[in-house]
Amino acid sequence: MSAPDFHQLAHDIKLWARELGFDQAGITDTDLRIEEPRLQAWLDAGYHGSMDYMARHGMMRARAHELLPGTVRVLSVRMNYLPFEAGFAATLRDPTLGYISRYALGRDYHKVLRNRLKQLGDRIEARCAELFQGTEETLGGWRPFVDSAPILERPLAAKAGLGWVGKHSLLLNESAGSFFFLGELLLNLPLPLDQPVEKEQCGKCVACINICPTGAIVAPYVVDGRRCISYLTIENDGPIPEEFRPLMGNRIYGCDDCQLICPWNRYADACPEPDFSPRPSLHRPPLLALWCWSESDFLKQTEGSPIRRIGYQRWRRNLAVALGNGPATPEVIAALQLGLTTAEPMVAEHIEWALTTLARRQDEENKKTRLLIRCIEKGLSDHA
Repeated sequence: MSAPDFHQLAHDIKLWARELGFDQAGITDTDLRIEEPRLQAWLDAGYHGSMDYMARHGMMRARAHELLPGTVRVLSVRMNYLPFEAGFAATLRDPTLGYISRYALGRDYHKVLRNRLKQLGDRIEARCAELFQGTEETLGGWRPFVDSAPILERPLAAKAGLGWVGKHSLLLNESAGSFFFLGELLLNLPLPLDQPVEKEQCGKCVACINICPTGAIVAPYVVDGRRCISYLTIENDGPIPEEFRPLMGNRIYGCDDCQLICPWNRYADACPEPDFSPRPSLHRPPLLALWCWSESDFLKQTEGSPIRRIGYQRWRRNLAVALGNGPATPEVIAALQLGLTTAEPMVAEHIEWALTTLARRQDEENKKTRLLIRCIEKGLSDHA
């Protein structure tokens, strides 16, 4: 029997990936030795914050072959997620609404991509059974990953030709921007390698660095997770440092600012995938309506959503900060005061901060009003 045609197999795999809804697929090896010093420096600086799992797995993140012995290739895929009518500016500019990172408005992407990667793996396995029949070769094991294991998916995707790592540390693609998910399939097939993008194409642009509300991008390609709003609202399970609370605005789950400002995202296409369509209760939601959710409401409304994993208490913590950054209306103050009566200690701390902040803002507004009245009265008396 003739030797398997791995070039044809690679072509077929990419075709099957497109048929399953992936927007692009590329193939690379597992060699990320160049990334190990960068990863170690990032960990040594403590930029992973309370994400202990980042340090726990150490350099395994740069060694995909250790995750699945025998792995010689990584199939890297991307899937666009930008929803139609994303409502970025309209939501961020209205302090009475809650802003949720656009990737989290629909179904949990981990489940969507993983299911399709498993289908792809099954299809590859079936083809290999045909190709290797009568030979000693075999596919062996394969394993899908979607942001769920210690693996440096962005450097792997860059090596596989899916784009380049931008200064905000996200992967950028010249025809799709950065609004896409990544996934990987580890394989032991000696498939031909794809070529990476020749060079990153950010040039002198530092828009993402300058726009970050909390200054989390401390240097090009380096993000201090402890300052990042996505980390603060999602990964961080404790109190949000007071210095960052006013800077969060109405962002209650994640942040997209560094992507929104990126010139390459003018080329990002809206995604027709139904699983990523925004849920009505999460798309431009009034903060007060979200604040009124009970824990059972939260669990019901976030079923199958990535938001559920932060739990009800962190959700309330984030909402309290957003309400504290909004208008000091009687309705908001009353709702916060009512919530304080039953709040757990961590949430109570953020409610008290919000009430203090709103009271201070109210006092400042009252001072401005009194000053305006005095100016008007003085002007009238001068004309008398």
